[in-house]
Amino acid sequence: MTTNIFALAAAIASLSACQSTPATDTASAAKPTPAVAAEAGGKTYGTAVSMEGAKPLSELQQVLGDKDSAQVKLVGTADAVCQAKGCWLTMKTPEGKEMRVRFKDYAFFVPKDIAGKTVVINGWAHREEVPVSDLQHYAKDAGKSAEEVTAITKAEEQLNFEADGVLVTDKL
Repeated sequence: MTTNIFALAAAIASLSACQSTPATDTASAAKPTPAVAAEAGGKTYGTAVSMEGAKPLSELQQVLGDKDSAQVKLVGTADAVCQAKGCWLTMKTPEGKEMRVRFKDYAFFVPKDIAGKTVVINGWAHREEVPVSDLQHYAKDAGKSAEEVTAITKAEEQLNFEADGVLVTDKL
């Protein structure tokens, strides 16, 4: 009986410890909790994502059509990743342009070493004008030199993506 009470108390304590992380604790937010994604042989970050129903990045323009945004699941190759925290990644469109993938509510990050890996992203693709200050910030995060950062003087029209989940597969 005493053993059961101690076991119950330990279980309650461990569950309450999971709930006690303060909302402002950015250190724990920076540590994604990967879940194994068996069918793709990879890990998910954020909301669980599978390969099922993912469209190739090359079909994004067809999905968007003349709309400014669309909810979609895409598969493609990670081109670059934020080297400061893993808080964004880029993918090259078939036209050779970068599409920046940010993570919804800054709630999760991806590993910084996934460039060249196949990723499945789920969320919202949208066209937007990115201000100079954001472009300079991204250049700094990517490890660009001070000269390259200050050379950015014009806002850019870009295709961007807000992902609620990312699957990083083991495939290259």
